[in-house]
Amino acid sequence: MGSNLGDREATLESAVRAIGSLPRTETLRTSSWYENPAVGIEGGKDFLNGVVEIRTKLAPRELLDHLLQIERDHGRERKPKSQSPGYQNRTLDLDILIYGDLNLKEDHLQIPRPKMWEREFVRVPLAELGVLPGRG
Repeated sequence: MGSNLGDREATLESAVRAIGSLPRTETLRTSSWYENPAVGIEGGKDFLNGVVEIRTKLAPRELLDHLLQIERDHGRERKPKSQSPGYQNRTLDLDILIYGDLNLKEDHLQIPRPKMWEREFVRVPLAELGVLPGRG
């Protein structure tokens, strides 16, 4: 999860609570928040990033739909790629990084999250929680 607009920490904390209140879902652990430079956003403000470990009985697509609604509830506006082809500043960004041992590739949903091991803002909070499948 990440945020680089508004009160980033309050937004992330609110999102954690919202995720924990999803049906058939419980929050297990939350990493610390990490300050990271905006990647691919010229002049973008720094992001605050972290990871939440959950247990859920929601299917991956159902979980993603809920996460997208939480983003919207926190002021996230997604522009079509044709209007904004690069990365964008955002009040809240929520992604499914790992879903058990599942490997999935669908339109708009790929698990594990592509390139996550190349991104320090993902690797560091995952390592804090000891979640590094396939990475020793």
